Formats: sequence, C-alpha cells, structure tokens
Amino acid sequence: MEVVEYGKRMLREGLVKGTSGNISVRVGDEVAISPGSMPYEEIGPDDVSIVDLEGNHLSGGRPSSETPLHTLVYRETDAAAVVHTHSIYATTLACTVDELPAVHYMIHTFGGDSIAVSDYERFGSDELAAAVHAALGDRRGVLLRNHGAVVHGPTLTRAYDLAVLLEWLSELYWRASIFGEPRILSHDQLAEVATEAGRRAYGGAEPSTDGEAETGS
Repeated sequence: MEVVEYGKRMLREGLVKGTSGNISVRVGDEVAISPGSMPYEEIGPDDVSIVDLEGNHLSGGRPSSETPLHTLVYRETDAAAVVHTHSIYATTLACTVDELPAVHYMIHTFGGDSIAVSDYERFGSDELAAAVHAALGDRRGVLLRNHGAVVHGPTLTRAYDLAVLLEWLSELYWRASIFGEPRILSHDQLAEVATEAGRRAYGGAEPSTDGEAETGS
C-alpha cells in the first residue's frame, strides 16, 4: 500500500523523525491514513487506518492525531493525497518567518507567489485544521507555525514530490539568508515562469518539478 511505502520513504529521506508526521490518500469517500504513534518501520498494510471524510474510524489501526487536518483538506480542496512533515528546514522557517517568499521560481508549483505560515494551534486539534485551511487557501503547500509543513496533490507521488520541494525551497531560503537578504522574484516573473511551464507540459498536464521548466536557463 502506498501509505506504508511513502511513510517509510519519508523517514528514510529525513522528512520526519520517529513517529512524527503523517500521510494519507483519498479513495472515493474514504481516506487511508498512517496510524498514530507507530514507528514507520513497523507499519504494515493492516495497520493503516481507514476513516471517512468526517474522520470517523472505519477500520485498521488507530488513526493519526492529525486526521482532522487531513480530512478538512480533502473536504475543501481537490486533494487526492496529503503529506504532513516535520522536515528540519521547513520547520525552522515555520518557527521564524511569516511566509516563505519566492526565493526560487519553482515556488510557482504550489500555485502562488509565496507559501504562508499558519497560526499556531495545538497538534491534532480542530483549531489547527482550521488554521491550516485558512493559510493554505488555493495553494498546495503551507507551513505550520512552530510545527512543520503540509502539502497536497492529485496523487501521493505528486504530494510527496511537493513535500521534498518545499523542504528544498526552505533550505535554499535559509542558506541564502546567511549571506544577506535573499533576492525575491516578482509576481510578473513568476507568472512568466508558470506560463512557460504550462506550455512545456504538453496537453495541459501539470508542470513537472524535475527540472523540465529549467530548459534554456
């Protein structure tokens, strides 16, 4: 099952530590979500929790404490997968800034000129879910103040790639800040990038984050 596979990958690639973070996939009106407080190395298909879109437990293991956050994203967006990480650079920025600005043009992949930081609320609470939803808006990623990051996508592969990209952008901003105030791209510059990326995604497919848009740069 994808939730098991990508949970182990999150741990292996440093996007989470211990049992932190969580991952889910929507199938129709049901959501498969990683179980709460269980080491990723030990999670098997039977441990993955199945809940409905209101978060009611249907089968499998005990649902993650962040089930309210995941299910609200599914109810309010077109998401088919949600990835919540505690990756070090994204979390560092979530503790220090009000937004991640356009330090690199690949931020356009998230659907806007910046990535917002949500208000702080306790983990696992309905208030946190609401704060994340408010900060997320129509974009595909958000930083959670003093907590971590959340991204969503049309597939789990796509959502995971966005989580990796958000961590990279966060590290880039942090490293650039060491040398001074980072140079930030304008809305017009990002709009030009989005147009060109869309043109290169033949047939209207979603632009790739693997460097396709970098051709000629």
